[in-house]
Amino acid sequence: MDEPPSTGLLDVRVVVADEQADVTVDVDRWQRLATAVIGDEGARGELTLTFVDGEEMHALNAEHMGVEGPTDVLSFPLDAADAAVPDGVPVLLGDVVVCPVVAAEQAPQHAGTLDDELALLVVHGVLHVLGHDHVTPAETEMMQARERELLERHHWHRSAPAEFRQDV
Repeated sequence: MDEPPSTGLLDVRVVVADEQADVTVDVDRWQRLATAVIGDEGARGELTLTFVDGEEMHALNAEHMGVEGPTDVLSFPLDAADAAVPDGVPVLLGDVVVCPVVAAEQAPQHAGTLDDELALLVVHGVLHVLGHDHVTPAETEMMQARERELLERHHWHRSAPAEFRQDV
């Protein structure tokens, strides 16, 4: 007997943890957004999304990026989204780590609101795990366009607000 075709999202698993107490985070909402982004990108696999405090983000940023101080989001890709793995073995896409306290500080000059800033950081981090980057101007333009498309589809459910910014 043949198995029914995959619907895409059945092959996506996002585990979310809120390990900070500075900013209230709706983990279910951000899990849904990350899941939708992975599905829209045609990927499958498992991703962890973790919200941490400034101290933890500072330590991660220093250890992995060689930069002192906390940052807003870090992405740690593991398996390629198109990795050939045996049936039944999950593709481990990677980890996205977000610092809500940094997001709250930069939101007024960046995305506009804390809600929009967190949504942007989740989308941005997931896209990095899936192989997007912004090293060159062309890559930056493509990545920001994709971020905006995904936010309009899954976060705002309409066009981006006039005050939304992607560049600092």
